[in-house]
Amino acid sequence: MSRNSNLIAGVDEVGRGALFGPVVAAAVILPDRAIAPLATAGVTDSKKLSAKRRQHLAQQIRQVAHCAVGMASVYEIDRINILQASLLAMRRAVSRLVPQPDFCLVDGNQPIPQLPMEQQTVIKGDLNELAIAAASIVAKVWRDELITRLDSYYPGYDLASNKGYGSAKHLAGIETLGITRQHRTSFKSCQLQVSIRMH
Repeated sequence: MSRNSNLIAGVDEVGRGALFGPVVAAAVILPDRAIAPLATAGVTDSKKLSAKRRQHLAQQIRQVAHCAVGMASVYEIDRINILQASLLAMRRAVSRLVPQPDFCLVDGNQPIPQLPMEQQTVIKGDLNELAIAAASIVAKVWRDELITRLDSYYPGYDLASNKGYGSAKHLAGIETLGITRQHRTSFKSCQLQVSIRMH
C-alpha cells in the first residue's frame, strides 16, 4: 500500500495552542473529481484564510468530500499532554471516516499511534497537500463554532473572539474570574492564574 492507493485521507488538527476547550482534528478524503474545483476555490492552510472564507470553503469541502471530525477533551489534554491528545484526536477523526482510507497524509512530523493503515507525515502539509489543507479548514471551522457556542456558557473570557487562545482579554478574564472546567490546567497561563488566586 502506498500513496498510489485509491483512498487517501488528509489529517490535521487545530487548537493545540489554545488555553480553553478541546483539541479538534479532521480527516478528509477528496474524490478525484473534487481536487481541481477545491484547488481553484482557494483551499489552503486554514490560518491563511479569513473566517468567512473558511466557512464557505468548509461547506464546499463537505459537499464533495468524505469528512470526519474527532476531538480530545480538556481532561484528556491535561492527563496525557497536548501532543498525545492531538494525535488521539487525529486517530478518532480517521476512525470515523466512511469509507475508511487506505493511506493517511498527516500534517506535521509526528505519526499517529495505533493507526490501522499506513501513513506519511508531511511538514507544512496544510500548505503542500490539498487533502490536509481541506482537513485544516474543516477542523478549524468546527472548533471555532464550538468555542463560539461555549462563549455563552462561560462569559467574561471573550471566547467568541479569541476562540480559546490566550488573548489579552482572555487572560484578563482568567485573572478576574479564575479558570473554568474547560480551561487546560496543564498549561502555564492557566497554572499561573490558579496560583495567583490561591494566594
